[in-house]
This record gives sequence, structure tokens and C-alpha cells, in this order.
Amino acid sequence: MPMHERIIPYLERAGLYHLARLNSQWFWLDEPLVSAFVERWRPETHTFHMPFGECTVTLQDVAFQLGLPVDGEAVSGCLGEFETYMEGGRPAWEWFEDLFGERPPPNKVKQMTVHFTWFHERFRVLPPDASEETVRIYARAYIMMLLSTQLFGDKSANRVHIRWLPFVANLDGMGRYSWGSAALAWLYRCMCRVANRNVTNLAGPLQLLQSWIFWRFPSLRPAGFEVSSFPLASRWSAYLPPNDGKEQRVIRYRLALDRLTARDIVLEPYSALDVLAVVHPEILTEEHSRMWRAVTALIYFAVIEWHQVDRVVPQLGGVQHIPEDALNVDWLHAKDGRGGDRWFPHYYQKWHEHWENRLNAVISIERVADPGPSADYLDWWYREAQRFLSLGAAFADPRGTQIPPEAYQRGSSQVPRRSQLPDMPDNRRVERRRRVGTRDTGRDWRWLHDAMQEDDAGGDARAEVDHRVRRANARRGRTPDDTQHAGGVSGFAATEAGGDTFTTTMTMDLDDQLVSPRFYADFAELIRDDAGTSNVQFGGQSYQQQMPDVQMETGAYQPQLTEMHSQAHDYQGQYGVDLNVPAGSPLDTWFTMGGHPPVRVRVRPST
Repeated sequence: MPMHERIIPYLERAGLYHLARLNSQWFWLDEPLVSAFVERWRPETHTFHMPFGECTVTLQDVAFQLGLPVDGEAVSGCLGEFETYMEGGRPAWEWFEDLFGERPPPNKVKQMTVHFTWFHERFRVLPPDASEETVRIYARAYIMMLLSTQLFGDKSANRVHIRWLPFVANLDGMGRYSWGSAALAWLYRCMCRVANRNVTNLAGPLQLLQSWIFWRFPSLRPAGFEVSSFPLASRWSAYLPPNDGKEQRVIRYRLALDRLTARDIVLEPYSALDVLAVVHPEILTEEHSRMWRAVTALIYFAVIEWHQVDRVVPQLGGVQHIPEDALNVDWLHAKDGRGGDRWFPHYYQKWHEHWENRLNAVISIERVADPGPSADYLDWWYREAQRFLSLGAAFADPRGTQIPPEAYQRGSSQVPRRSQLPDMPDNRRVERRRRVGTRDTGRDWRWLHDAMQEDDAGGDARAEVDHRVRRANARRGRTPDDTQHAGGVSGFAATEAGGDTFTTTMTMDLDDQLVSPRFYADFAELIRDDAGTSNVQFGGQSYQQQMPDVQMETGAYQPQLTEMHSQAHDYQGQYGVDLNVPAGSPLDTWFTMGGHPPVRVRVRPST
């Protein structure tokens, strides 16, 4: 949709004008390049695992690449039941008619979304003699299209959600929101989803991701694009990637990433004088720049992700230390807003409080002349990380792990102080499902395997066996060896790679386990969960789904607080995949490629 000059003032007040300037040309995605990077994405840390360490897209990159404000209120609310959750809210389609002057025809509406074509046909050309109220209507339509394509596009790629009605109803107040943090949260969530082998489509602000790659890795950027303008993602607006040989290009990009060293990444690309000359001055103010160093929650309605900038300190001019355990957000990754609307600022109250107190989460980073990883960090990374994904035969020399001299010269690094997070997601229900299994998942009961391992304690070590069974829609999966031969995360068709299902045969005396109070307590709790009557504990708050009460006897077993804290490991800060165990080790055959095997992803261009 063309950006008429009369709607520019509304875009400026909303903080979206710089983003709208990127909408002047069609954006093309280099799918094989993005595929190779997505293979290295780890949902546990929200970083790309590279041969030289970790790197990721941060709030700093969002500010420079898209020109979005990163400080402000969280982009949240409800998805459509405005009259229920908002003071002064109205039924969705009545409100829609008031804001746009008419309702879309039924064939353009699907649930709570409107097809792009209706907005395009109805609001594409602003009449030259339009009144100011008409201009406001066209500005609302343009903003809803802009948000649904450039920032928060989903895999449908052709619909606008009406969740934006409360925002466009007050055009003058849209500038108080942190659009940058919301966009980064959605990018993180999209990459975390596509790290799952069963997901084959990638959505989100992919223009941000591709531009970040080009700015950070000069050896991967196209030639002939030397002129910078703001926002910085506009530098590549005329880039047209090749459209042939995608499978081979994925393999070449994967090998190129395997050969990268610490000298091949530009840690501070925005400090160059030619960049500072074109950057909007507001981006460099302390109000926004301090947020680049905040280790805090990123919020976009039901999407809650974590800004783990403490793992990529060199990108902000410091020395990288051995990082702390990543925050466990597995519980949050299972939440996407489906299953009924709610007021998310209350449902995710603790996470919203983290964002409101974001200034307390800003870490102190001592800038140095030569930012990079410390020798301690590299020693840890070489021992623990899955650094390479290509076949070993592709390398002419052994994969050395020699620590460069400059890493020793940086000295030892200190972990930057950050705010403590006492309230974590209650992951005990997830652990019970892992241990017991459910009717819906069809997984074998994990406690059988745990019991066998306990019986074997002190004896000869035996091979680890994974008793997890594929879901019905994922019965065909890859074996770990398929990682080296997969075509990557590109192409326009879902991948089906044959693989042996993990099955096992075992015999043992189950009487003790079946009659134990612990078993009945766990099983009764799971039945209550599946019936939709469980209370979700989150940050000390209890949220009960609105379902008929089901009274069930859970047995005499009542776990005590001291018992729950007597375990050797605290689940609060644990990964779903232990990063302290090399992903390619025989201790976990379920994961390849550092936890998530490469899959083929269908990506869609956006305007």
C-alpha cells in the first residue's frame, strides 16, 4: 500500500515512520542463507551457536535496522474480546465498523481476521479531497497492514488480525509502545518454532534477520551495496537473491558458517562514522540505548521471550564471560494465545512486571578496545558446544581448538551483575508429563526408564535409551546421521525424511511402581490437567481455566516443600537440553545439530 504524505504525521507519532519507509520496495529473502542460520538457532538460549561462540539479534539491532523504539509500554492486551477485558471496550466488529466506516464482507472475514485484499482494495488510494477524519481511517488501515506484514506476519501471509483495534483507535497514543521489543519477541518465537523438526514454515520480521546477517558477516553479504541509509535495513532493499540451486546453496552456506572464525563477524558494525552519519539521533539517546543492555522479558501479547544479551557481550563492546544458565522458558513456548482469549497483562503478570522494571535489569558492560570472548569462555565453548554441522570430509584440515593469543590478552572476564528472578514458570507439570506420560501424547512412561537407571546405579554403565514415541503427525523423523545429508531449511515443500522410530522392549516387576502413592498422585493430577481443570501456577499466582469442576482423589501422598527442594538439581534454571553435555554425544540421541536437526522451512516474502 502506498504511503500517502498526509498519513506520515500519524506514522511519526506512532513511532512507525522509519519502518514504513522500508515498505516502498518489495523485500526478497535469501532462503538458503536464512536456512543455514536457523539450523544454528537454540531456543534455550535465543542465540545462534557458531564455531567461535554465540551471537544473536538484540534490541540494538532492531533499533538500527528497523528504526523502531525499543523503550515504552509492552505491546499486549487481549485478542478480540474487548468488551470483556477493556474498560470502554466494545464488541469487536462494532468497533471495527466505527473505526473504518464499514464492515468487510463475510467472504473477507475468517474468525478474527480480515483478508489483505479488502484493505488493499478499499484503502489503497487516498482521495485528494479527503477530510481529516478520512485520513485517519486510511492511516489506521495502513498501520494495521504494516504491522501485519513487516513486523508480525504469520504463516497465513494474507490476513490482518483485529487485535490492533485498541491501538489504532488512539493513533496519537501509539508512540508510547515498545514496538522494537515486540518485534524481537515475535522473531525469537518464530525461530524457536521452526527449530522443531515438525515445523516447515518460517514467518516473522525476516527482513530484520537477513539484514542483521549482512551487517554482521561481510563474507556473506552481496556485493554492490555500499551506500547506507536509515533505517539500515534499507541498504539491501534492491537485493534480489538467486532462485536456483537452493539445495546446493544451503550446503555451501552451512560449510561457510562452519569455517567462520571470530575475525569474520563484525561485533560493532554501528560504530562506523558513515553509519553514525545517517542514523536518526533519537536512536542514540540514553533512553533507548540503555535498553540494549537489559536482560529482561520481551512481550508481544501471548508471546514471552527472553533478551539474553549477557551471552553476547562482545556485540556491545565488552569481553564475553562464561554465561550463567539460561532462563527456563519451556512453559512459555507452549503458549500462543489459542484456547480462549484472556487479558495477557494479568495472565503473564510477573513477566509484565519484569518489563516494567526493565531499568533494573540493565547490566553493566565495560567497553574495551578489543571486544571478544575471553580465553576461559573459548575453552568452555570448545569443550561443550556443537560447533560444526557439515561433514568432516569437507574440511581440509582438522578442526582446531587452539585459543588465539588475543583472547588471553583480554584477561579474565567477570559475569555482569543483573537482577535476580525469583519467580520462574512452574515447570513441575511438564516434569510430571515427562515422567508419566499422558493419554494424549501416547508416550511411554518415563519413570520406567528412570527406575531401570536407578537399579543399575553403581553397576556397569549401559547405553542410554530414549523411550519417547513420536506423535501421530511426526512418526517419520530424522535420525542423527541425517543431519549431515539434509538439504537445510529452504525450499517450498515439507520434508519427509525416513527414520527408525524409537521403540524398546523391556520386562521388569511393576508391582511396586503401580501401587505407589506417588504414581496415583501424579496420574490423577494429569487426568485433571487433561480435563482442563488444573490450576496453572505462575509466579505465585493461580489461574484456573473456566471448566466444570471435577473432583478427584489424589491419594494419600502429599509432597512436602523440603522434599521438592531435596533434589540434586533445581529445574528452575535448567535447559530442556543440557548444554553442558555435547549435543553430539551418545548421552542424547534424540537431538542432533545442537538440539534441533535441520529441517526444510517454507519462508514467505513480505512487503
